[in-house]
Amino acid sequence: MRLLIRWLLTAAALFAIAYYIVPGIRLDNFGAALVAAFAIGIVNLLVRPIIMILTLPVNIITLGLFTLVVNALMFWLAASFVSGFFVADFSAAFWGALCISVASWFLQIILPRQCG
Repeated sequence: MRLLIRWLLTAAALFAIAYYIVPGIRLDNFGAALVAAFAIGIVNLLVRPIIMILTLPVNIITLGLFTLVVNALMFWLAASFVSGFFVADFSAAFWGALCISVASWFLQIILPRQCG
C-alpha cells in the first residue's frame, strides 16, 4: 500500500514540477505522469547502478557532483520511453531530476514506515 501511495504522490509531484516549476518539461495528462513516474523508477532501478559504476572515476574526481549529471540523464532517458512526457533539453532534465529528487526525499520522510 505504501508503494502505491508513494507512486501516486511521485506522479503528482512530477505533474506539479512539469506545470509550475520547470518550463522545459511537458506532461500531457495525469496518466502520462503515472507512467513517467513508473518509468523513472524502473530506469533508476535498472540502468542507474550500471552508469554509476561506469562513471565512478569521474564521480570520485568531482566529489560526487557528477551524480547530478547522471540523475539528469536518467530523467531524460525515462522521458524518451514515455509518450506524453517530454523533456526539452539537458537543462530541463537537470532541474526536473533535481526537483523530483527533492520531492522523493520529502515523501520518504513524510510517509510512515510500516513495522515488521
